[in-house]
Formats: sequence, C-alpha cells, structure tokens
Amino acid sequence: MTKLVVMGQGYVGLPMALRAAETGISVTGFDSNDAVATALAAGRSHIGDVTDEELAQGLATGYTATSDPGCLAEADVIIVCVPTPLGEGGGPDLKAVKLAADLIGALVKPGTLCILESTTYPGTTEEIFAPRVRTDRLTVGETVFVAFSPERINPGQTTYLVRNTPKVVGGLTPECTRRAAEFYGRFVDAVVSAKGAKEAEMAKLLENTFRHVNIALVNEMVRFSHELDIDLWNAIDCAETKPFGFMAFRPGPGVGGHCIPVDPSYLSHRVKAMLGYSFRMVELAEEVNTAAPQYVVDRVADELNKRRQSVNGAKILLLGVTYKPNVADLREAPAIPIATRLLTLGADVWFHDPHVSKWDVAGRTIEPVADPYAAAAAADLVVLLQPHATYDLAALADSGAHVFDSCGAMRPGGRIVRL
Repeated sequence: MTKLVVMGQGYVGLPMALRAAETGISVTGFDSNDAVATALAAGRSHIGDVTDEELAQGLATGYTATSDPGCLAEADVIIVCVPTPLGEGGGPDLKAVKLAADLIGALVKPGTLCILESTTYPGTTEEIFAPRVRTDRLTVGETVFVAFSPERINPGQTTYLVRNTPKVVGGLTPECTRRAAEFYGRFVDAVVSAKGAKEAEMAKLLENTFRHVNIALVNEMVRFSHELDIDLWNAIDCAETKPFGFMAFRPGPGVGGHCIPVDPSYLSHRVKAMLGYSFRMVELAEEVNTAAPQYVVDRVADELNKRRQSVNGAKILLLGVTYKPNVADLREAPAIPIATRLLTLGADVWFHDPHVSKWDVAGRTIEPVADPYAAAAAADLVVLLQPHATYDLAALADSGAHVFDSCGAMRPGGRIVRL
C-alpha cells in the first residue's frame, strides 16, 4: 500500500489528505503544530471546509495525524502544503518551505516522490526545494522524484473539490512528471501535465493574476461610473449576455484571502529581482485593489452626509467581515482596513458575521451583535461586505435600515444603495 505524508494540515493539506485516504491510500497528515495534530487525531477539525464527520470518516479509512516528522522516513510520496505568506520586499516568505524540505532531506528514503504544492514564484521547486530534498545523497529523477503541483482549493464552495478540480503537475524531469501525474490520477479525475515545474508554478500565478487584474478593472470602473451616473452593475449584466469573449467580474470592497492579494506579488517580485524591470499590470492592480476599502469608506461618508450626519459618532454595522462569503477566514479581509479607518474617523463600529465570534481591529476587540436585523434597524448605516448564505437579505431590506451594499447582493432603491 502506498504511504503518503501530507505536510501541513490547513485549508489545502487537510482536504488533500482526506481525499487520498478515501481511495485507500495510507495517509499521514503531518503538522508541526502539536495542538493541530492532536486535535485532528482526536477527530476535531480546525477548518471550515472539513467537518468533524468528514474527518471521522477519514480516520476510519486510513488517515492519521501527527507532529512527529519521523513519519517522513517511511513515506512513498510526500506532498508539501505549507504556508508561503508575503514576506519583506514583496516576495514569498519561504521559511516554511525550506524547513519542510530540510526535514524531507534528512529523512527521505530513496525512490520517494516529493511534491511541492505551496504557491510561490517560478523556479522555487528547482532552486530552493529540490536541493534541500536531495541533499548530497540522492539524484533527482533517479533516486528521488521532485515535482510541483499548484493547489486549487477554493474555500467556501462545494462544487469543485479535490476530486473534480483538474490537477496540474510539472516535474523537474519527465520521469518526475510522469510519477506525479500517475499518483494524482489515483484520486483526482483529471491530471494535466505541464512542460516542467516552472510552467506549473507559472500556471498558478497566471490564474490568480488574471483574477486580480480583472477585479481591479471593475473596481476602478465603478468609481468613475458612479461619478458619471452610470449603473456599472447593469452594464456588466448586459455585457455578460455575450456568449463569447467576455467573462464577468464585479466590483467589491477589496480583495482578500491567501491567494488573490498575495500570489501576483510573487511573480512581480521575481520579475524585478531577475530581470530588473516591473510587472506593471500587477503593480497597478495592487494599487487599485488596495485602495478599494478606502473608497468604500468614502462612499459611507457620502451616504451619511446626505442625511446630515458625520462619520464621527455614527453607529455603523458591518455585515460579513471575512474575506469572502461562507468562510471563516479573515486573512487580508477588506473589512479590516474599512473598520480601522471608520474607527479612526470616530465611528461607533458594530459587526456581525456568522463565522466570526470575536474580532480584533486596530488594537480593539469588537464583540459581535447578536441579532443582525435588530442591530441593522438601530444603526445609522449598515455596510454589507460579504453576503453569507445565512443572511436573509429580504429581512435586512425589511428592517428599515439604511444599507450600503458593497458587493452588489441587494436590489438598490429606497434605503439601499449599491457601491
């Protein structure tokens, strides 16, 4: 039986490990955090996309969790799903990748397939990961096999999961690619072989840069459309009727999470470091999307001003403070700079989010309101940031609240104003 170790048991690693276990592969989920590993071994999931019931099923079908790196010595396949946050200078912080690779290099047995899934810049697998894995005792493509396969987890949705999301793989040699593709093919419906590891790394950054740039496009267009009295939302709906050559993106309060606001910076950093010039498209998109939360605050101030109110002293309710609907993830959430600015301007900020029990902003702990609809009726302005599925938007409209809809989820008119 194939023995798989998945290093990192977060949003990417845990679903990957459980999917592999479903197909009869012996899977060990390794996490350096003792508390995480202990909780998983006891059947307690720490991520929203994996329920305790799903974890229990995995534990019953071959999944185990540990914080002991000794498991690497017995692995036939090792998948690395550790975080690569944005580091100083705009590039990825590769400390976790280097640590994982060093652990593998110290313990890996000959013949093992080692796959990096952590998002990074093109060249990382070849230049950083592989040398630490092979050390001076193994040869890539002969006695150890190294590949990159970008993670494509989309938190909060249930349509495309590990099984039915095509898996791109690119190895450092053709044999590395072949082995990685064959392995993923055991539990993923479709596997796409890239020319090599750098092409697979670039594919991931291309996917997220595409989204980043197009989100920036509509986030800039919504500003001047408002000034020109043009309903951009309606224009997008009309454009979307074209059956070819157009993909709809819609404005919002900003971008957040672990991918869109971070990954394109890796490519921009790599281009600048290796070639000496800027990836101007990404830099402009970053400028526009970073400014989006401030634009929301400006519009909030305008709406209050229309009713002869100032932001200072206004009771403002923020609905949905995570970075996207139906997740509990606060990383890079646009709600954070929005709330920070509103607090600086003297607003009395309230919040509600079914996925967040306590929220720390600008050194202050903000406790959630219990009833969002009663709080909405009592607030001077409600700012809808993320339309979580549990929200009854009709009830929100019926509450009589003044609502500023930053995500285009409600029908504008009366007391409801759209971004």
